[in-house]
Amino acid sequence: MTLIRILKGLWRFKIKFMKNTLLLCFTLFFINTFSQNENTNTDVVILTKNDSLSGEKTGDIPFAIIEEAPIFSGCEDIERNKRMNCFQEKMGEHINATFRYPSKAKRNNIEGRVLVLFVINKEGEITKIETKGGDPILQTEALRIVRLLPKMKPGMQKGKPVNVKYALPLIFKLN
Repeated sequence: MTLIRILKGLWRFKIKFMKNTLLLCFTLFFINTFSQNENTNTDVVILTKNDSLSGEKTGDIPFAIIEEAPIFSGCEDIERNKRMNCFQEKMGEHINATFRYPSKAKRNNIEGRVLVLFVINKEGEITKIETKGGDPILQTEALRIVRLLPKMKPGMQKGKPVNVKYALPLIFKLN
C-alpha cells in the first residue's frame, strides 16, 4: 500500500516536472523569438537576373559589397573603413534637409514606402533612377530628393572607379 502511494506520488511529481519543463521551454523560446530588435539598420541590395555580385556583367556593383564606397563631400578625411557609415549619415542628412511631404499627399492622407534605386556612376553622378512602390505622388517626391544629391567621389573596385548601385527605402508617414 505504501509502495503504491509512493509510486503515485512519484508519478504526480514526474507529470508536474514535465509540465513545468515544457512551460519553461516555451517561455524561453518566445522570449528569444519576440525580443529580437525589429529596428535594425540594413542595407537593401537588389540584384536582377543579369547581375553578378562582382558586377562583371553590368559594371554596376551593389553598395553593400563595394571595396570603397562612394564618398560624400565631408567624408574624404575619414578613415577608409568608416566611410561607408559616413556615406549613410550624409545620405540621412541630405534626406532630412531636402524632404518635403507633398501637400496633396497630406490632404489625402497618403502614406507609404517608396524604394528608390539608382546608380552612382564612375564620375560620381546619380544616374538610372527608378522608383518602386508607393503612391505616384510619393514617388515624385522621392525622385526629387535623389535628383538633388550632390556629385560625389565615385566608388572604387580593384583600384578603379565603378558604377555603384544603391537602394534607398523612403517611408512616408503622417504624424
